[in-house]
Amino acid sequence: MDAPGDPEGPRPPGGDGPPGSARETPSRLSREQIFVLISAASINLGSMMCYSILGPFFPKEAEKKGASNTVIGMIFGCYAFFDLLASLVFGKYLVHIGAKFMFVAGMFVSGGVTVLFGVLDQVPEGPVFIAMCFLVRITDAISFSAAITASSSILAKAFPNNVATVMGTLEIFSGLGLVLGPPLGGFLYQSFGYEVPFIFLGCIVLLMVPLNMCILPNYESDPGKHSFWKLITLPKVAFLSFVITSLSSCFGFLDPTLSLFVLEKFHLPAGYVGLVFLGLALSYTISSPLMGLLSDKMPHLRKWLLVFGNLITAGCYMFLGPAPVLHMKSQLWLLVLILVINGVSAGMSLIPTFPEILSCAYENGFEEGLSTLGLVSGLFGAMWSVGAFAGPTVGGILYEKIGFEWAAAVQGLWALTSGLLMGVFYLVEHSRRRRRSKFENVLGTEEERTALLPGET
Repeated sequence: MDAPGDPEGPRPPGGDGPPGSARETPSRLSREQIFVLISAASINLGSMMCYSILGPFFPKEAEKKGASNTVIGMIFGCYAFFDLLASLVFGKYLVHIGAKFMFVAGMFVSGGVTVLFGVLDQVPEGPVFIAMCFLVRITDAISFSAAITASSSILAKAFPNNVATVMGTLEIFSGLGLVLGPPLGGFLYQSFGYEVPFIFLGCIVLLMVPLNMCILPNYESDPGKHSFWKLITLPKVAFLSFVITSLSSCFGFLDPTLSLFVLEKFHLPAGYVGLVFLGLALSYTISSPLMGLLSDKMPHLRKWLLVFGNLITAGCYMFLGPAPVLHMKSQLWLLVLILVINGVSAGMSLIPTFPEILSCAYENGFEEGLSTLGLVSGLFGAMWSVGAFAGPTVGGILYEKIGFEWAAAVQGLWALTSGLLMGVFYLVEHSRRRRRSKFENVLGTEEERTALLPGET
């Protein structure tokens, strides 16, 4: 078990940081750290607003253009698939490309393609419209992956002792993006039409580019000798990767399905549909900093947060419809309440995963520095993208075949499985550590007795 004062766990000597940097926590933020926080907050806010803006109105617009629910799910899902591929590449070559350049270039391209998404309503309906949606969405995914991979690595480099706390705090801005995106997008769509939401948000992201070029510090490092394959084949990292994937799929499932379900079931206008998403986004935003603080200050709680967070998430998806087997009537207040609980449980499960993977990597000989941080950031992004691809894609198919109520219940099985697997893993790990400790104690006692025997004779 890691000591509470060292939330990232034991580290090998050396690395890119100054001596003792892993143990010393300054009482005040440096100017460089403040600039890193501002940059990371800007990409979290901007990217999440651009990502979440589609939810309230794009599915209906795509239906008008001849896209089926399955195709709409694939348009949402392709973003994650290419984010997955790009995360692996950018994580591996972060040191070669340069973290600052990757961050700024990714933000610039993401803002530009968001503006382009706003003119897709001028494209002819049918295959041409669908093809252009895929093309723009894929480009946005690659640029977003570059910016987020660089951002996570820079954050972990600037705050080596408080990774979970800082990332949990910055989830406030991710949550704000998720909170502001749907209602703002719905309002702008109702007031001004399809183009304005995308052009407005795209321009905001583009305006952030010069700011980050000026204030973001430039970190350099030597390439590391380890690979993604070595990282993900560590058993603990493999299980944590599945947790990330399952949670991401649960979030992604809601993108193409929840707005359609609310429109059909409760007959709400598009602007109010965006407000339904607030339950999930606000609760996640508020709970994430607390979960990050707990994760850093009391690392022994991480396992409990991970396990119970996943189990609670599984329960939420059973009640989201609710599942017909529960024989409960679908009500708007119940839906919003379940989304609120789901936001808290998602924070419990997700926030501890990054420091847990980082700690496991250091324990298994990965060098401290930007190279390992790039691998961990890339792996996190890739695993998140696997779920974000599977969630909307499978969710769209299930929605068409069996309806939202059963589809949500099936989706909850992902979280249930990951929670049970993590619980079993931690029990086995605890048992092995106890046996190893007893064996070392017995071995030490035998060695002491052997050393005393020559003196006694």
